[in-house]
Order: sequence, then C-alpha cells, then structure tokens
Amino acid sequence: MKRVLLLSTVHPATDPRIRYKIAPGLGQHYELFCALPHASQSAEQQSITLIRLPLFEHLLWRLLFTHPVVLLKCLRLRPHLVHIFVPELIPVAFLFQWLGAKVIYEVQENLYKKFAIKRYNNHVIFRALFVYFDKLARQRFHCIFTDDAYLKEYDQLSRPFAVIHNYASISHENVIQDHRTQDKPEFFYLGVISLERCLDTLLVALSQLKEAGHDFHMHLFGPLRISMQELKALDGYDHVADNLTFYGYTDQKTALSKVGNALAGIALLKPVADYPESYPTKLFEYMAMELPVITSDFPIYREIVERSECGFCISPYDADALYFKLARCIEKRDEAGEMGRRGRQLAKERYNWASEEALLLSFYDKILAGDKNV
Repeated sequence: MKRVLLLSTVHPATDPRIRYKIAPGLGQHYELFCALPHASQSAEQQSITLIRLPLFEHLLWRLLFTHPVVLLKCLRLRPHLVHIFVPELIPVAFLFQWLGAKVIYEVQENLYKKFAIKRYNNHVIFRALFVYFDKLARQRFHCIFTDDAYLKEYDQLSRPFAVIHNYASISHENVIQDHRTQDKPEFFYLGVISLERCLDTLLVALSQLKEAGHDFHMHLFGPLRISMQELKALDGYDHVADNLTFYGYTDQKTALSKVGNALAGIALLKPVADYPESYPTKLFEYMAMELPVITSDFPIYREIVERSECGFCISPYDADALYFKLARCIEKRDEAGEMGRRGRQLAKERYNWASEEALLLSFYDKILAGDKNV
C-alpha cells in the first residue's frame, strides 16, 4: 500500500475535516499516518497511525520547536505523498519532495485577505515569508482548495488541483430530536468566536430577547478570540451572561450532544477578509443537524438559505433583525422545524461529505498513480 502522511502543526487533534472526514476515507485505501498537535491513538481509528506533535500558539515557537519534531518523527516514514494543511509547512514539504514524495498543499483560507483581521502571527516578516513560499508552492505542489472562491487568488497553478468543499458528514441522526417541543429555548454556535463573527451583534440581540421575557440558553463552542475584559465590556454581555455557556474549543462529537434542544444555529459573519465570498463550514453543519440557520445576507449565502427556505439571511450588523428571527424561532417552532428539515434534506442531496470524499480519493489515486494529466 502507498504510504500517506497528513500533516498540520496548527489544527487540533480532533479537527473535524482532517480527523473525521479526510483520514477515515484515506485510511481504507492507503497506509495512513496523521501528525497533529496532541494527537493520541484511538481504538476506533486503528487504520490510522496518529503521531503526536507539540502545540504552540505562536508561529515563531512552532518554527523553532515543532518543525524539528516533525522532521524527526516523519522523515523516517518516507511517505509517498504528504498532505499539508498550513502554509508554514511549505519549506518542510519541499524537503519531503526532495526525498521523493509527492505533495498536496491544502488552502483553507485566503490569507492574502485574512491578514487584515489576524490578531497574532501577523508580523510583516511572517507575511513576506508566506507570500514567497506560497508562490513557490503554486509551482511545485498539487493544491486542494476548500472553496471555489480561492481560485480567484490562485489563478496561476502549474499542476492540476482539486476543490474539495468542507461539507457536512450526514451522520447526526442520534442528535436530531423534536427540539421544537422543549420548554426552554436553546440556540447553538459552533466555530471561532470573535467580533468579526458578530459576537457583538449576537449579545445585543440576546439582551433584547431576554428583555422581552424569553428565558433561553446559548451554547457557544469554539475558541474565544477576544479577552475576557473585552468580552465583559460589550453591550448586552452583563445582561445575558447567565444565559451563555462558552465551552472553548471542543471535539465536534462532544459539541453535537448539545444540539438536541436547539432551535437555531448562528452563522453570522461581517463583510471582512474573504468571508463574503466563501462559505462557513458551520452553515452546512447546521443544515445537516436539522437546525434552521441564521446567517449573513451575502449573495452566495442567500442563494442557499433563502432559496431552500432553511433559515434566515440578515445584516450582520442588525441586532434588531437577529432578535426578531430568534424570537420567531421560539414563537413559531413548527415553522422552525420545517426549515430545519428542508436544510437537512438539501445537505443530504448536495452539501454532504460523501460526494467530496469521492473527489478526494480520485485526486489521490491520479497523483499516486503518476497520471500524465496530474
């Protein structure tokens, strides 16, 4: 069997795309190794050998300490193909390529636009190094993109590429319940928590909801990208603090256990960086989990949500509109249930990982077979 190495120095060991989507599919066809920070071998994934890497938040420490560990643990594997998920690993990937491996460089965000909102690892030297190595990778590596929008930036590629969307795995039947009948309404958020992702708008809307007499609970799963001091200073926070639970980064399988009583999933983003032209993964996750979606009124979002009537699209700055939609989900639970069912059906038919996995396996097969067209 061909030997494949999945490699990231940033993604958590339970990253949904790498660990629960890409790895299980590849593990059935290749001798698969997966190197991730704090990874530990699990009984349910015996077809995958997990390699534990140290975890550092700041890029400089990863370059100094994590990358040598990567080379020490992974070079001896002599993989036939290395799939990297962060641009900082491009120099490491060149070394694997020099030793005979084929390389896939996966682009999960448009950093050319994202640098404007990054709060750390954003030094001018890091930016310059990224641009230099990213340009080299376009010429030397095969690329996978998680969104079609990234092709506007990556329009000059020397080797064939693939777009493998981060659609949802349709395997959540165990968490779908008749949540519209619960007495106390709950709402659900999954992903990075930040001002760019409308935390300020959400808090004001929830404050209005509480002021209107609704007793509710808001579950927020994901890393908090502002300080507690900044959070407490936001309008509405003091009023609804008791109605919120911030779980931090959580294995998605654990987070999904809180979906059963939720009336809607929040996926609001402001029109910054590449957000208006690329889809948030949680949009499809909510649809798969049969949750009505409340998301931004960007044209590409409206094309999915409004056309299928599986949720609401509103201005990410309009707390009043968000309040009215949340209240509507509470007061018209049958309608919310219908929206959720339409969203799940659409996810089953179109926006699901099964179709993307087939594209991924085909792309891998062609690369490893030495296809002249690849």
